[in-house]
Amino acid sequence: MSSSVLFDAPGPKARARNRTFAVVGSAALAALVAFIVYRLSAKGQLDGAMWDIFNYAGVRNSIVNGLVSTLEAFAMAGVLSLLLAVVLAVGRLSDHRPVSWVATSVIELFRAVPLLITIYVLWVGFFTKEPLWAVVIGLTLYNGAVQAEVLRAGILAVPKGQSEAAYALGMSKTQVMTTVLIPQAVRSMLPTIVSQLVVTLKDTSLGFVITYEELLYAGRQMASTILVDGENPYVPVVLVFGAIYVAMCLALSALANWIERRGRRAKTGIKVADAQTATPEGAGVGNVA
Repeated sequence: MSSSVLFDAPGPKARARNRTFAVVGSAALAALVAFIVYRLSAKGQLDGAMWDIFNYAGVRNSIVNGLVSTLEAFAMAGVLSLLLAVVLAVGRLSDHRPVSWVATSVIELFRAVPLLITIYVLWVGFFTKEPLWAVVIGLTLYNGAVQAEVLRAGILAVPKGQSEAAYALGMSKTQVMTTVLIPQAVRSMLPTIVSQLVVTLKDTSLGFVITYEELLYAGRQMASTILVDGENPYVPVVLVFGAIYVAMCLALSALANWIERRGRRAKTGIKVADAQTATPEGAGVGNVA
């Protein structure tokens, strides 16, 4: 029999009280779900006719086009933000004060400014006819600044002995950073990097504010323009488009887990030679020429 070191095991009264709370809480949650379903059913949002709209080719094409636009913006912003993050992280760690100051200023500025404001300013000021680039550049600036801090934390977490050994081998600072520190930082901070990429994917939905026809924009247009028995199909659209966003985020997380598992199985490093083969024949420690 084992006991927790953080708290005492609950006694009979505490177990009974916990069961009571669990039953009451479950009943309250079930009642809330039943009430929501009832209200939606009363408004006709759960009728079969509401879901038949997804059988039309025009609706499916709208969904596909919105999905492609979302993935296009995400792919461009994801790659560019990671590249910008490397530049900013290395710049902030630079021994040259002007470079470090500029990188720090850029990071703090775009982390502080709300992303929606950045996207809107870019759209109004520079990309009125190209909302895609306003979304991509806005996402790149914000997520690049956030990812830069993630990489900087990962670089600083690498044991100093790694860089000292590299300098002892005659490597330059650039070589140490690109071949020793950054690869280990990316490997250790991969879960956080992927989490921020998921945020990048979801933040593409801000493009609907500037009329970029991504997935959320397509869903909003669909829900507000289609009428079924005098009602707009808000609930079916929300559920379907929400499921698409969840599926995309799960796919991205699964890809990151696959990359992480491959990284753990990778055989890296230099194999240590056997002592007998490393020592030339006839040149043992105790031999004297």
